[in-house]
Amino acid sequence: MNLSISAKNRLIFALDVPNRKEAESYVRALGDTVGCFKVGLELFIKEGPDVLKTVKQNSSASIFLDLKLHDIPATVRSALRSAATHGVRFITVHGSDGASILQTANEVKDLGLEVLAVTVLTNVSESELGGLGYKENLSLRQLVLDRANVAKESGCAGVVCSGEEVALIKRTCSNHFKVVVPGIRPLWADVKKDDQSRIVTPKDAISNGADLIVVGRPIRDAKDPNIAALKIVEEIESALSA
Repeated sequence: MNLSISAKNRLIFALDVPNRKEAESYVRALGDTVGCFKVGLELFIKEGPDVLKTVKQNSSASIFLDLKLHDIPATVRSALRSAATHGVRFITVHGSDGASILQTANEVKDLGLEVLAVTVLTNVSESELGGLGYKENLSLRQLVLDRANVAKESGCAGVVCSGEEVALIKRTCSNHFKVVVPGIRPLWADVKKDDQSRIVTPKDAISNGADLIVVGRPIRDAKDPNIAALKIVEEIESALSA
């Protein structure tokens, strides 16, 4: 874990909303509380790159473009270069297809874009691996670790994984390799129809070594999103001080 990152800057808020108007409302409300805003597929496909301008115009927070790129290396390479022109800090690439795709991360390092490899989505449980075509008795933790190792050797800045695998990745891939954790559920959060499988609290994610955590519904669905975000920042601070 990089201890130089402040508690606020460890919190990424997921702008998983349907349009730019709602996104702008959350950015204005949370711009002084969170360190980064995540723009995912729903919002980016609806509004396009203009939504990134909206985030930058209303906040000094960085931007995490979570598109989970998954294509041949030439296409991913071009997409990364295009993303870099929008001033985003992080972008995701699926880590399931090996080094040839992940090595494209090296070509945008000088442009200030950090490529994160998605290991295994946090809605997937170990019991589902067989149905997805993997060999029987495959350990999900080992699959995540294998993909993290390939991502590190390929030049990625870090990976996205669940809080259950953070400590293992940090021990194996070095403390300087970024680990970003979604699937965050504070004990006080009431998330309806939750589709996440491998979840942890903010405190546990940070205690396990997460550099950054992604939180969406627990903040978005709260009566006061800013108070919810502040509670999570306090929980991060508590984990760091411990």
